[in-house]
Amino acid sequence: MSTHLAAPESEPVDLSEVTTLLCDADGTLFGSEEPAYAASADVTNRFLAALGAGRSFSAQELQETTNGKNFRATASDFARHYSVELSDSELDAWVAQERAVVTAHLRSVLAPGAGVREAIQVLDARYQLALVSSSALSRLDACLEVTGLSRHFPSDRRFSAEDSLPQPVSKPDPAVYEVAGRCLGISGRQGLAIEDSVNGTLSAVAAGFPTIGTVQFVPARTRARRARELMEAGAFAVVSDLSELVARLSRSDEGARCPG
Repeated sequence: MSTHLAAPESEPVDLSEVTTLLCDADGTLFGSEEPAYAASADVTNRFLAALGAGRSFSAQELQETTNGKNFRATASDFARHYSVELSDSELDAWVAQERAVVTAHLRSVLAPGAGVREAIQVLDARYQLALVSSSALSRLDACLEVTGLSRHFPSDRRFSAEDSLPQPVSKPDPAVYEVAGRCLGISGRQGLAIEDSVNGTLSAVAAGFPTIGTVQFVPARTRARRARELMEAGAFAVVSDLSELVARLSRSDEGARCPG
């Protein structure tokens, strides 16, 4: 059962023009972040050791520090922090290693989130669905496959900040949302972004898309704080889960059809 999250909302946003839902993946469609960071922490700590950093991160620390960024951006940030110059080939090798480790782990442990497939099926009947993520396409493909969501997000509607751009970046850079908008032929209020992270929300808002936050896969102890942070980053509302999103959009449709 959905538990409504009591979060403040900004000024009401007219959703009557929305044709497309731009969905983040990790932490939005499936609970992949905690297992992904558990697998990534080992590679990240070996990378830090190679930099001579003299410190390491637990999976939880890594998630709290880098949530919403991909490994390429995280590794680049660490290299700059420790004043180490990495060649493109060195960075690419570490990115490939982390991607392989995390994708294999997710294939073995990831399971569908409660009510997600049902909510996505309802939304798919009413909107065009697209995936807009910082993660690599190979990782996204694996996650969609094991959670049974592949058919709702065709390959030409999957956009990766790692693989879909001329130069790989990461959220909060808005480039991946901008490319998704151009490829899908939408802009502004024709698209509604669904995000669980601050960096993702900043990315979508900077690209001009209204954004709703979701905290379904955020640990209960930090859910209220995340909701506030998403609002501060520019989300106009936060929902507890995707079934609440379905209900909200249904109310918006009904309001648009009723004069006065």
